[in-house]
This record gives sequence, C-alpha cells and structure tokens, in this order.
Amino acid sequence: MIDFDIQLFFQINQIWTNDFFDLVLPFLRNKVFWAPLYLFLASFFLINYKRKGLWIIICWLATVGATDFASSKVMKPTFKRDRPCNDVNINHAVRNLVRCGPGKSFTSSHATNHFGIAVFLSLLFARRRKWIWSLAIFWAASISYAQIYVGVHFPLDIIGGAILGSLIGIIMANICQRFITLPTN
Repeated sequence: MIDFDIQLFFQINQIWTNDFFDLVLPFLRNKVFWAPLYLFLASFFLINYKRKGLWIIICWLATVGATDFASSKVMKPTFKRDRPCNDVNINHAVRNLVRCGPGKSFTSSHATNHFGIAVFLSLLFARRRKWIWSLAIFWAASISYAQIYVGVHFPLDIIGGAILGSLIGIIMANICQRFITLPTN
C-alpha cells in the first residue's frame, strides 16, 4: 500500500504536471488565498440568517477547530509519517513548489479541515441547494490535490484527511442542526 502511495505521489508530483498548475496550485492551497471567500460566507450568513447566521459561523469555527485538532494533535503525532519533501528516502526526487514545513504528513490538515468544512456546510444547506455538495466537495478535493502536486503530502495523507474531516463535518453538522433550523425552501 505504501509503495503504491509513493508511486501515485510521483505520478501527480512529477508526471501529471503543467505550467498552469505550477502557477495556480501553490495559491490554491494557501490559506490566505481563501480569506475573501471565508469573509464573504461569514457576511452572507450574518446578513441572511441574522442570529442563526452567527450560530452557523460559531459551528463552522468549531468544526475547523475539531478537524485541525484531530489532524495536527492526534493523527500526526500518532503516525509520525514524514512529508514527501522531508522523507530522506525520496526527498531528493520531490518537485517542491512551496516551502516544505517541518510537520508530519498523515493526515493532511488541509484535507481534514477543508473536507470538514465542505461536509458541514453541505449538510446544513443541501436541502435548499442541492448543487452545494458538488461544489463543496470539488473545492475541498482541489485544495487537497494541490497538497500532493506541490510536494508536501502523499495521496494517503489526503484520503485519510478527507475521511477524518468528513466524519467530523457530519458530527458537527448533526450537533449544530439541533440548535440551527434553516428554512427548507
């Protein structure tokens, strides 16, 4: 399984590359790049849902806190897997498009956080707008794919993060839906 993971990593990081992705994907995985979207969503929730909007934001932040804690403080210290760009066996062959951080690799916190957000918000709003699922999952998957492409995560880190984040997103949505009832039309 690990050998296949490394082979798939190199396929994405070395072979399935192009100049456009080299330019765009480092930005796509940057937290600051998404700040305008987060501000827009927070404003949208407050303007359209008032007090419920504040609760949506609080639950959203709690979801991010839970996903980040689970990935950074539980999974990474438990599994202690090196990032591809730090793995002494392969780092000489990794195409690094961003700075390689010192942290561990499994699970990807980017994948965990963004899939958590995507699933959480989709579960809150999908009854009203079915297209949210597709857009949210595509958004989280794109950011996650970028992590492999730029050389900082293996595919299994992303898959593990996506599963962990999705589970936390489901749990948080179920908890928050007890306090927030959104109109279904």
